Amino acid sequence: MPQPTPPPRLSHPAFVRVREARAASLQLRIADWITKFAGSMRFVYIHAVGFAVWMLLIEKSPWPTLTLVVSLEAIFLSTFVMIGQNRQADFQQAKANHDFQEQELELKTNTELTRAIHAMTAELHRRIIEDPDRE
Repeated sequence: MPQPTPPPRLSHPAFVRVREARAASLQLRIADWITKFAGSMRFVYIHAVGFAVWMLLIEKSPWPTLTLVVSLEAIFLSTFVMIGQNRQADFQQAKANHDFQEQELELKTNTELTRAIHAMTAELHRRIIEDPDRE
């Protein structure tokens, strides 16, 4: 028996626009990849093994050099964390703008419908209640 095809995953229109804009920039794609990798357990395992090998096998006194390398890496990783935060802020702002525009459109449509219903109700009232020829 064939498996049913899952429905397509829907994305917020603002997210689609932000994702497309980021995909168009090589620098942003690289930053996204580094941020994604640096936030993974594979990154932790690689560093744990690398630091252990460095401390046990490569250098007799690893602390000065290791401290320098780890400090430099922390500087760069904190920059990538800020890039990720900026990306998230861009998405949240785009989503908020999109949602605001959609709500404004919906409010305008509802207001127009309410006015139309009011006009129809008033006309019905006039025809049914106020029409002297009705009896």
